[in-house]
Amino acid sequence: MCRYIYLLILLLLGLSSGAQDTSDAPDDNVIPEVVDSLYREDQFYLGLSFNLINNEPQAFSQNGFSGGLHLGFIRDMPINKRRNLAIGLGLGLSSNIFNSNLLISDTDTGKNQFSILENRSSINTNRFHTNLIEVPLEFRWRTSTATRYDFWRIYGGIVFGYMYAFRSKFDDNGVAIIKRNLEELNRFRFAGSLSVGNGGFNAFIKYDLQTLFNKNAVTVSGDRVNLQPIKFGIMFYFL
Repeated sequence: MCRYIYLLILLLLGLSSGAQDTSDAPDDNVIPEVVDSLYREDQFYLGLSFNLINNEPQAFSQNGFSGGLHLGFIRDMPINKRRNLAIGLGLGLSSNIFNSNLLISDTDTGKNQFSILENRSSINTNRFHTNLIEVPLEFRWRTSTATRYDFWRIYGGIVFGYMYAFRSKFDDNGVAIIKRNLEELNRFRFAGSLSVGNGGFNAFIKYDLQTLFNKNAVTVSGDRVNLQPIKFGIMFYFL
């Protein structure tokens, strides 16, 4: 009888040990959670802007909608252990439209002429386009973590650019004037930028630090053309 009791105790101990081993064994069907301690944020961007003009000649005015599309890639480089502070350096493209009453045409000698249109009631089109390659340099602060994707951000910096294409178009009842290569352009661009937001919605502003046209661009009335763009709108960031 004692022998049977002894065998029963050994059997129960064996089952208990087997159950313990099973509970401690890893489950092959469970995906382990891995936290990326070297994560980066917001490396692709897409922006839509409304474009205004500052530092303009007398009687200059904008009409219709003037807007822009901005997209590119920024290399996010965290500079602290928490990775909520970073430097961003990137490469992007910017395309902009400006509707206004500034007419760019030719003089009798073939030089560029700038004039302000007073009567625009019969004019179908009068605008100019700018296309730029841009290199943004940003200082970035955010409240993100490796597992938190809805966070506050403040990104500020400077944008270096080159205007590789310019096109102005005037159309008045079939009379068209198109200008592309203007020696009066300031093709190298510098702008201050600021983006603030939370999650998917972010507001941004970009202020050009110099004018679109150099000192040689003067209207027929003797005013400097200048034109200093201010762009503000919404920005979307992607990993």
